[in-house]
Formats: sequence, C-alpha cells, structure tokens
Amino acid sequence: MDAALTTSDKPIGVAIMAMGGQGGGVLADWIVALAEAQGFHAQSTSVPGVAQRTGATIYYVELIRPVPGRRPVLSMMPVPGDVDVVIAAEMMEAGRAIQRGLVSPDRTTLIASTHRALAVLEKAKPGDGRADSASVQAAAERLARRFLSADMQALAERNGSVISASLFGALAASDTLPFDRAAFEDTVRAAGVGVDASLRAFAAGFDAVRTPSNRPPPDAVIPAEPLPAASGGTEAARAEVSRALRRIAEEFPPQAQDMLGHGIRRLIDYQDVAYAHEYLDRVAILRGFDSIGHDHALTAEAAKQVAVAMSYDDLIRVADLKTRASRFARVRGEAQARPDQLVGMTEFFHPRLEEVCATLPAWLGLAIETSPALSRLLRPLFANGRRMRTDRLSGFLPLYAVAGMRRWRRHLLRHRREQAHLDAWLTLVATHARKDYRLAVELLKCRRLIKGYSDTHARGQSKYDRVVGALWRLDGRADAADWIRRLRDAALADEDGNMLDGALATIATLEPMGEH
Repeated sequence: MDAALTTSDKPIGVAIMAMGGQGGGVLADWIVALAEAQGFHAQSTSVPGVAQRTGATIYYVELIRPVPGRRPVLSMMPVPGDVDVVIAAEMMEAGRAIQRGLVSPDRTTLIASTHRALAVLEKAKPGDGRADSASVQAAAERLARRFLSADMQALAERNGSVISASLFGALAASDTLPFDRAAFEDTVRAAGVGVDASLRAFAAGFDAVRTPSNRPPPDAVIPAEPLPAASGGTEAARAEVSRALRRIAEEFPPQAQDMLGHGIRRLIDYQDVAYAHEYLDRVAILRGFDSIGHDHALTAEAAKQVAVAMSYDDLIRVADLKTRASRFARVRGEAQARPDQLVGMTEFFHPRLEEVCATLPAWLGLAIETSPALSRLLRPLFANGRRMRTDRLSGFLPLYAVAGMRRWRRHLLRHRREQAHLDAWLTLVATHARKDYRLAVELLKCRRLIKGYSDTHARGQSKYDRVVGALWRLDGRADAADWIRRLRDAALADEDGNMLDGALATIATLEPMGEH
C-alpha cells in the first residue's frame, strides 16, 4: 500500500475519465461509499462535456481522514499536478487526462482500460481516422508514476458485468487507497445491484493488475488465421465455398491468402458464393502483373481493397445489419437486460431520393432520376429523416423486406454503377501496373477514399475523382506514386478537402512529362 497516501493528512484525489454509458458515476459513488464506510470524509463532483467524445465526463472524488475538531474543505475539480489516482475507462480518455495535466510522474497512478471506443471525430474522418493508442500508452508509461492497464471492458463483458466493476477491482489492486480488498467487495455488495456479476468482474480487474502482463513483445509474429471451412447452406453452396478456398491456396501467393480468406467471408455474407468467386476473378487479373521482387504487394493490396469495394454500403446492407438477430442480442447484452425485460430500439434513417432510386431496378431508377417532374414530385417524401421502432413489427418488417432485396441486388441501379466504377478503377490500375508498379499499388489504395452511402459516398467519390484526375500531370514521372500517396493522404486528412486543394494546387505547377 502507498505509504505516502496512507499516512498523509492531505486529501487523496481520484479523477475518473469516462464516456457516457461506461458507469463513471457508479464508480465515483462506490469510491465515496467505500471511504465513508471506513470513516473517511469524501466528496464527489462531475463535469460533463466533450460531445465529440460521446459525452465524456470527468468525475472527481476527494477523500481524507477525519481530524477531531476540524472540518475539511475538499476541492470540486482536479488540479493539474495534485491528482493521486486517474482512472480512464478507455485508452483515449487516458490521453485526455495526460493532455489536461492530471497525470504527473511524481504523484499519479494511472489506471486505464486498453480497449477503444471511437470518438465521433474518429468515425467521421475519411479513411481510417482512429487515433494512435500506442502513442498514448508510451506517454502514459513515461509521464505517470505508475501505469496499470488491461482490457477492462473485455474482462467485464466476460463476467456479465460493466466496466465500472472491473475498474473498481483494478483500483483495489493498485494499493493507492488505504482500504483492503474486503472493504471494496463489501461496497459492491452494499450497492445491491448485479452483485454476483459485479464481484466476478471486480476479481478479474484485480487479478489483471496484480498479474504480470502476458502481451506478446512488439516484434512477435502473429500467426495467420486459418482459412474458413465450408459449412452451412446447401451441398452445392458448400462445394463452391470449398472451390473458392482451393483457389486461394493454389492460385495466389501466401502474402495475400489471409486477406483473401477475409474477403470471401465478407462477400459471402454480403451477397453469395458466386459473388466471392467474382472477387477472386478480379484479384487474379491483377495477380498477373505481380512479381516476387515486389513481395506481391499488388495482389495483397487488391485482396483488401477489392473486397471492400464490392461490399459497398447501400440501403439493403443497412437494413440487413439492423434486422439481424445477432444485433438484437448485442444490444440486449450492452443494456444488461434480463431475459424477462423488454428492450426498445429506435433506428434513425434519412435516405435521399437518390438512394431510393439506386435501390430500384436500373431502368426504373434511371427513369425517375432523369424525369424532372417525377423528381420534384417524389423528393419531398424523402426530405426528412424517419425514426423506426425495430422492436415492433411496424418498424421491423419494412426493414426486413428491404434486406430481402439482396437476391435482386445485381439488377439494381446502384449495383450497375458500382460495377462500372469498379471495372474502370481496376482497368486504370492494370494499365499503370505495366509501367509503374508502385503507382499501381497507390492507385489501389485510393479506393479508401470512397465509403458509406448518401452524402458521405458522394464526397468520397468526388475526392477520388480529383486525386485520379491529377494522373495526367504525373504520368511518366519517377515520383508519380509518391505524389498520388500525398494527394490521397491530403484527401483523407480533412472532410472539407482544403488540404487536397492545396496539394492539387502544388501539382498544377508541375510540368507534365508529355510536354518535354
């Protein structure tokens, strides 16, 4: 137990950094109840805010030993350099505590869950907008007096509880508070809610902090996931899945096989086995331009990007995901609902007329889009979003019907357009692969710019077109691949495209190779 804290007459300050739904308030209440049960004075406050962090809140608890004849005055806010314990319910919340100066190397024990719950800005950013957890972990190890971490969310879920319970166990194991484990467990019992599950999660958090980490070293080689086995469906479908697996093993280099396995899983789930074979056919065309000297980078990148491009988001896919039994089970689990409890689910949809037309047979969708009269008549019907209760038949059945349109997807307008764009993109890659291998790989990666549907898809498509539109100035240059990479990174860096504008302005000053 920390002697400096247990013998000091100064308050012990505990800051809890948590997002909405992570039980930060429950954890703060437990700490107050624990301290008061042991005869301490305790006070807790909370400061909500940071909507971009999904309602991230700072809960602050101060506790102090009673002194006869004196009444303590406790702080309502954590002060940088004066916090003894920081508990972060997610890795980026640990980073937020460090950024605010709440973690100091001479004083603070930092307890953090290593899992990630993405912020709104991370989800909205084009491409992969995830913040770097490794940099936060490195900063925590450098700037905290002690840094204790484990995936507290996973520990809680495995024990049927919530993260506040496993974090409470980690706090007990840290020996930063002058109370023994039994006192912590008595506090959980006194709360009287989900006691058994909470105590299991508490024990898991306690043991995770006390047990040395079993994480592999940074240079450890993670074995490739085995290819899926053919199971489920009809005998003919299983035979086709087996044939796809044989094709991966026999026709493609080892560097691409793991990703190809993921690709056929994704596309069978998205459409059917025949669609997975179409995927392998497309990747096989690019494999012909590959070489051992380049470590088959073109095939490996195509395995990833073509699978994502072929499983584009549309209304059918959205409806399918929202009506799956697995999703209802996951939501019930997150809500900690008992078997006898009902869980209400309200979905928000705002498809534009364009998305509705794209989900119609190609001839009908085009007829509506090209008719000004029909567009004016129908557009007001889709001007506002709709909320649908999928826990009721009136909301579930329409979505279930839309999800069932998957069998006709190949005949719909959106599919026709996606296939045309996909073929043009891969033709462009193949054309450049003959003369500039690195450029072809970078062009494959440009597909990252296109994702989602509705306005998100339109913005991504526009950025892709602008990046690829600069090729005529770069064709033949030794640094063409580097310039395409810079343009793509600029397009992914901000939603408004200001950085892409600047990068394109720079390229506009370059003299096309054809003018020499």
